[in-house]
Amino acid sequence: MLKSELPSLTGFVVFAVFAFAGDALKPDALGIGTSLLLLAVIFATVMWCAFSVVRHAECLATILGEPFGTLVLTLAVIGIEVALIVAIMLSGDAAPTMARDTMFSVVMIVLNGLIGLCLLMGGLRHREQSYNLQGAQAFLSVLVPLAVFALVLPRFTHSAPGGELSPLQAGFDVIMCILLYGVFLAIQTVTHSDIFRQPDAAADDHEHHGVVVRSLPFHVAGLFGALLPIILLSKKLALYVEFGIAGLGAPLALSGFIVAALVLMPEGLSALQAARDNKLQRAVNICLGSAVATIGLTVPAVLLVGWVTGLSIELGLKPADIVMLVLTLFVSLLTFGSRTTNYLLGAVHLSLFAAYVMMIFDLS
Repeated sequence: MLKSELPSLTGFVVFAVFAFAGDALKPDALGIGTSLLLLAVIFATVMWCAFSVVRHAECLATILGEPFGTLVLTLAVIGIEVALIVAIMLSGDAAPTMARDTMFSVVMIVLNGLIGLCLLMGGLRHREQSYNLQGAQAFLSVLVPLAVFALVLPRFTHSAPGGELSPLQAGFDVIMCILLYGVFLAIQTVTHSDIFRQPDAAADDHEHHGVVVRSLPFHVAGLFGALLPIILLSKKLALYVEFGIAGLGAPLALSGFIVAALVLMPEGLSALQAARDNKLQRAVNICLGSAVATIGLTVPAVLLVGWVTGLSIELGLKPADIVMLVLTLFVSLLTFGSRTTNYLLGAVHLSLFAAYVMMIFDLS
């Protein structure tokens, strides 16, 4: 048991070291080389704790069954994302576009990178894979309007400069995100939970292999115990990420990509394993659930933090990014428009992901 909880213990130890050292380990005092080395240490520690979060969520999924298990995993990962974004917003001279860049990166990584890899790997191994069409369409029916409300509409309205939101727009986005996501949760967990299950699965096929399942209270405590050091280290991570990007002259949007990749790595591996095991519905639940929760929960969180702290929040995407988002949503609707998938669809999504990565360095 002690060995299994080593990531959480390591996270607390690393945080204690940085807290004890104080200003002696600030990036400005260390220089770019040492700062990048410490960034790697923090990144690896946070990643290790994130895998522990996923492991406990997998155990809870085994105990609770689907779709509750995947929902626990999604909410835990989005909790990490919100903590990191808020920490970066509150650290130093936070860029007003940080939350926007991170949310856009999550959507691009999930809908193009992860979905593409899942469909490609699953298609090459099983030729065609089936899933519950109604469940995928439920995700997309919520994701499309939320993405447009939060990331597209602010660029075209004139009540606030640039991609910022007026108080009326911010209030509308907060209420709409919470209401739509709340209705979706009711559909997913109460009234229509059957449409989020694998259509050809056996009645008792909800086991998650490779994990040691203990009691429900143990895994709930373990999940929050692994989340806490991530939240505590998030501000330190934000400081070193900002300093490293500035020191290397890298595009500012790269910071959002790094945060999104860090958050999604463990969850992405879980989705890829599900696709390889021919459980495409679980992969769909993880990927599309992450995209919906990212906007449905992160937008209200960052807008409320901005309102409390007086920070400027810019959510409207640049024109080129809007084109990529609309194209991604359109292709996703085509991909999940039939009851089976193949590796061609995966290759298409991966090409969109490659275009997105290229644009980070070409347009920033």
